[in-house]
Amino acid sequence: MAERRKLKLGAMLHGVGSSTSLWRHPAIPSDASVNLSVYKRWVEKAEAAKFDLAFVADGLYINEKSIPHFLNRFEPLTILSALAAVSERIGLVGTLSTSYSEPFTVARQFGSLDVISGGRAGWNIVTSPLEGTALNFGKKDHPDHSKRYRIAKEFLEVVRGLWDSWEDDAFVRDKASGVFFDRSKLHTLDHTGEFFSVKGPLNIARSKQGHPVIFQAGASEVGKDYAAREADAVFTGPDTIEDAISYYQDVKRRAAAFGRNPEHVLIFPGIGPVIGSTPEEAERKYQEVLELVSAEDALLYLGRFFEHHDFSQYELDAPFPELGELGRNSFQSGTDKIKADAKTHRLTLRQVALSVATPRPTFIGTPAQVADRIQEWFERGGADGFMIGSSVPNGLEDFIEQVVPILQERGLFRTEYESDTLRGNLGIPIPANRYSQRTEVGQR
Repeated sequence: MAERRKLKLGAMLHGVGSSTSLWRHPAIPSDASVNLSVYKRWVEKAEAAKFDLAFVADGLYINEKSIPHFLNRFEPLTILSALAAVSERIGLVGTLSTSYSEPFTVARQFGSLDVISGGRAGWNIVTSPLEGTALNFGKKDHPDHSKRYRIAKEFLEVVRGLWDSWEDDAFVRDKASGVFFDRSKLHTLDHTGEFFSVKGPLNIARSKQGHPVIFQAGASEVGKDYAAREADAVFTGPDTIEDAISYYQDVKRRAAAFGRNPEHVLIFPGIGPVIGSTPEEAERKYQEVLELVSAEDALLYLGRFFEHHDFSQYELDAPFPELGELGRNSFQSGTDKIKADAKTHRLTLRQVALSVATPRPTFIGTPAQVADRIQEWFERGGADGFMIGSSVPNGLEDFIEQVVPILQERGLFRTEYESDTLRGNLGIPIPANRYSQRTEVGQR
């Protein structure tokens, strides 16, 4: 009898929150974004609940208009290395840009995290949408959308090649003979391409999961192609179950067209559940957070997606302004959707700004109601798992303590880890070393 398909769950560690004003709530530690104890507590709780992974996002450009969490926060690889020391099974996934990094450095950083954690590392590949980022790296121009993805394609090709520098049994370490490694199992990449020239080899070997797991958040057409071709897991943010099913089917279909097994490309919608003992209590929690957001803060938050455009110049209660191509070279899929929704529903600037800054959660209600909705999205083919964020204080903790037990009782989520690697728990095969004649099989 075939084993029942199980949900995958990730915890988003967003410090003081990914909104403009959540930090103002009395239940939020105001220094959470740079508080190691807070991050340790979240990871320990998520691991005790058998979550697949913890995720740390990142960005490389801020200004005075940026949201509080962006202004002062941990660099992902640094905090994840610290968290590797206080965890044993949970995956550790971090964002790192291909547009403003070097492949050798990135291969070494994630290779090191993978070894430190015993095969639990994951890399969320981003192409850095904000134009101001170029100014922090001595660049005159920010690459356009299509060029950023061409860079990302070659970047990952180089990194994967470097990760295979050493075959898995290359290090003999025979003290009697004095042989430290088998020279025939060390391989130099010698890559020369459009954007990068990298000789290699890399000075760290593969972990027991082979390569770190590749995550991506492709929403544009080129982004979905990249995700389907290269990623092991894909972050997405659909508003409705219909949107979720459509995206899921689209990416899986693209993966099959690239010759991949669609089951090895996992889809993770991101959600911020609001949970109460009654629907009314859940609604009250949401309203408390909504009341913390001023129109001014909402306009600043909205502006980030449009290259920090100054929306204060427009009448708040007039129709959302015509912006032309603004936003197309930053968060393209997101800004296209904002403009389309505003036009379709005839929304004012105030309505758009508030809905973007503090969107009403799709998953809101009692623990059973939230579990019901998760089960519906999962069983109807809208998700392989979910990334759980906190849109209200203690949102992650509430989900762990009140919703996870229901999902476990229904047989939808594990009660024990299947593996001690991220690939093993996600059910994704270990990539064979390109230089090895041996075929390797995924750990379960």
